[in-house]
This record gives sequence, C-alpha cells and structure tokens, in this order.
Amino acid sequence: MLVLTRKMGEGISIGDTIKIKIVEIKGNQVRLGIEAPVDLRILREEIYAKVQKENRLAADWDLADFRKVIDSFTKGNEDL
Repeated sequence: MLVLTRKMGEGISIGDTIKIKIVEIKGNQVRLGIEAPVDLRILREEIYAKVQKENRLAADWDLADFRKVIDSFTKGNEDL
C-alpha cells in the first residue's frame, strides 16, 4: 500500500485518467474529489463489499430457487 500525505487542494494522479484531489478537511473527515472516466465505477468500500456479497448470493441460486420465486409471484394468479 502506498501512503501519501496531501494538504488541502493537493491531489494525486493514477495513470492518465484518474485524478483525486483533497476538497475539504473537517475534523477527522476528508472530502475527496475524483475525476475518472464515466465508464469506471467508483464505490465507497462498504458499498463495494455489499455489492460483492449480493453478487455471491445471486450466483449461488439454482433453478429450484428461481422456481420458488416465480411460484410465489404467480400463486393466486392462475390466469397469468
């Protein structure tokens, strides 16, 4: 891991397309501004972890699980 010290208004570059700048420092919080290509997803770490967990759960489904979901939606709607 690379650890850098930056002051207000300073930043770093990652490759040619990503720039991170210190926008605000308030108490123990730092606000970052990130410039990156629009096709690059940027997520907070806790959101990224949640997405990964949901993806793993979705990948663990089998056809029987899918059938249960379909049945729960169509139950009582036999004419569908």
